[in-house]
Amino acid sequence: MSSPIAAVSSPAAADAAADGAGAAAEEAAPAADLPLIGTATEGPRAPLSVPQTAWAGRAASRRPQPKPEPQRIGPFTTTQWAGAVVVGGIGLLFAAGMAVLAVRFLLSLDGMRDFLATYPGEYHLPAGAPVGIPAWLGWQHFFNVFLMVLIIRSGLTIRREKRPSVFWAPKNNPKGKTSLTIWFHQALDILWLINGAVFIVLLFVTGQWMRIVPTSWEVVPNALSAALQYVSLDWPTENGWVNYNALQQLAYFSTVFIAAPLAAITGFRMSGMWPKKNLKLSAAYPIEWARKVHFPVMLFFVVFIVIHVVLVLATGALRNLNHMYAAQGSVDPTAYADNWTGFWLFVVSLVVIAAAWVVARPLVLAPIARLFGTVSGR
Repeated sequence: MSSPIAAVSSPAAADAAADGAGAAAEEAAPAADLPLIGTATEGPRAPLSVPQTAWAGRAASRRPQPKPEPQRIGPFTTTQWAGAVVVGGIGLLFAAGMAVLAVRFLLSLDGMRDFLATYPGEYHLPAGAPVGIPAWLGWQHFFNVFLMVLIIRSGLTIRREKRPSVFWAPKNNPKGKTSLTIWFHQALDILWLINGAVFIVLLFVTGQWMRIVPTSWEVVPNALSAALQYVSLDWPTENGWVNYNALQQLAYFSTVFIAAPLAAITGFRMSGMWPKKNLKLSAAYPIEWARKVHFPVMLFFVVFIVIHVVLVLATGALRNLNHMYAAQGSVDPTAYADNWTGFWLFVVSLVVIAAAWVVARPLVLAPIARLFGTVSGR
């Protein structure tokens, strides 16, 4: 008697048995039917009740699991970014050190000494230029910094926000829905523009414009002189209560009269207030151009703020803070050098700005936004 186990395990034996039994046996026991294990009787064969499987072996349980893909921030992982920051920081420090040495050598030459004597870094203001910084300018400065920090924060949030969770729509146009972050950003823009308009008007009414608008071509060589002195770490002697150096003047002028208008114009083009139905105007001023300009302008403001704060603190912190935050100063550059009033006002302003940064979230913004429109979820 043939063994059914052998028939299963040996295809040749199964073929031989099939040939001997004839065509009727082939029909009674098709090749797809497999016998039950351990059955030795003749008759119709039933299929296996359990499908055959292959054991992968003990090594399968010990195979290492694939490592999860590391989280990336942009094109690099966190570790790669940290390495890039360390290597880049070392490279920048080396480059900065070489620049300081090179400029110091340059300024030691006789020709450059004569250049510094002729152009010390500042030039005389026109007759009738005001002396000192009024209190209104200090308040304008605080409001400007306060709004700019929140504008930058909300702008960065908009770039990161893929799927907004809260939306705002005007009461008279429920279909004009936009994210709550964009509404907050644009509301800050409007306040910033109002503050800027008041600043410009007061600037020209009081004559303070002469302190930040170049009035002589001497501003160019003096700005170069001031830049070389800054790089050499032998910083120019100045008294901001009376006059800014030429490099400061150009920086303030560029910020107020070039960067700020560019930010306003490009921001308006990307906002919901733009007349989208005016196809000719939209074609003449493409939104792609506005997007390409708006973000670099924001980066300019960030760089300006960082450099401005560093130099304010490094070139006589107490004196400079008294000028801007306490409206206290004198033609004597050594006056108010030990006065801490402006410093503490500066600290209070930082606390207010930091608190606004933290609380500027949908939970706080939604009740304010409801005063001007409708707030809804996703």
